[in-house]
Amino acid sequence: MVKLLIGRKGSGKTKHMIQLANDRIEKSDGSVVFINKDHRLMYDLKYKIRVVCMEEYEEITNSDEYIGFLYGIISSDHDIEVIFIDSILKHADIEIKDLPEFLSRLKKISEKYGIEMIVSISATIEEIGDIASQYEILN
Repeated sequence: MVKLLIGRKGSGKTKHMIQLANDRIEKSDGSVVFINKDHRLMYDLKYKIRVVCMEEYEEITNSDEYIGFLYGIISSDHDIEVIFIDSILKHADIEIKDLPEFLSRLKKISEKYGIEMIVSISATIEEIGDIASQYEILN
């Protein structure tokens, strides 16, 4: 299942994701992964959460490579229950126009491996368009 947090920059999406991740790890028997652009959130997240900082993987430059990267994370840990992706539009040059295909691919991965995906998007629902109606919105 893919769930979205949508809102303009500064609307509290990241704080909400951090809270969701910290709450989730407390009641989870599996792994929680939090993918972020940089290291700034590392100390806000509980130590049991696997934090992945995309600035360390600057060679990932498009959505195909990003999806491959996700497969690598999933293949290294078969106990992942949820992956949080903070501010996807800041990763791998993914743009709003790329979201329909990217989210569709995430949905397929989620269904195949039974992993919940929670993605924050710095945009309005109007900017995203019809794709917002295809996913659960958490805010």
